[in-house]
Amino acid sequence: MTRNTPHLSRRNVLRTLAGATLASVAGCLNNGGSSGTPGDETTPSDTDGPLTRVAIEETTLVVELSAEANVDQVNLIQPNGELFGKRDVAAGARQVSFEIGTAYEPGEYRVVALKGEGSVVETSLPIQPSLSIVEMGIGRNQPEKMWVGSSDKISKEAFVTVENRGSGPDAVTKLLFIGDVPYPSDEEGTNYADNDDVSGIYDPESDTEVESVVVEPGEQITLYSYRSPFAFIRGEGTSCKSEEQTSEFELILETRVRAEEISKTYSIQYSASEEFDNCEISISET
Repeated sequence: MTRNTPHLSRRNVLRTLAGATLASVAGCLNNGGSSGTPGDETTPSDTDGPLTRVAIEETTLVVELSAEANVDQVNLIQPNGELFGKRDVAAGARQVSFEIGTAYEPGEYRVVALKGEGSVVETSLPIQPSLSIVEMGIGRNQPEKMWVGSSDKISKEAFVTVENRGSGPDAVTKLLFIGDVPYPSDEEGTNYADNDDVSGIYDPESDTEVESVVVEPGEQITLYSYRSPFAFIRGEGTSCKSEEQTSEFELILETRVRAEEISKTYSIQYSASEEFDNCEISISET
């Protein structure tokens, strides 16, 4: 998604710098320093250039300048060549920042430091998330992995551990359970899979369903379901039977930056029970 900023092509950006001398410092920033990759977000770079550090901190791109830096403006250029934003550098300032949030276009960004139409220093860094599902479990089986609350409520919900191994933040906007779970997220159950206003994600701090959850680069977080995918509802989803059952379901996360689904398939087993809601459930990755 492209930030809503004034249209300015790469050619026009460079045209304003006519006659300037370009000096790339990308190599300096990537040797012993940080280019926004997980684990390096707060490590300064050892370089004699005016840009001593360019990194992602949470949802912000931070540019640090040396004490000798002779620049009066820093521009951030998007992967498509358009201007993301520009920051004036006050006398003596050592840092500027750009809030990129979770509505940015992933890809290679360029940071251009300017001094009028004189010297120009430029570097680039990738800003791109990479989310993956690490672990998933059911509250009734692993209550210690859930929030502190009603055991009856917790038993019907699930936890999902998500990790961002990329170099940019992202936001999970929907948590779905599709297939033979007791109360799936599609028309066989809660029916919110196609509802853009429903995320299915619970926030214990606010005790409510939230629109999205941000996952910073290098961060691992735990999400909780809100729509009780493991609640037995008579006439809905999958119920216990007098014989054992084995089937599958798909765990799906929808994300904002990459605008794609992240999914993992699990095998689910139901023990035999004469009551529709009194069997044991176990899951495993397929």
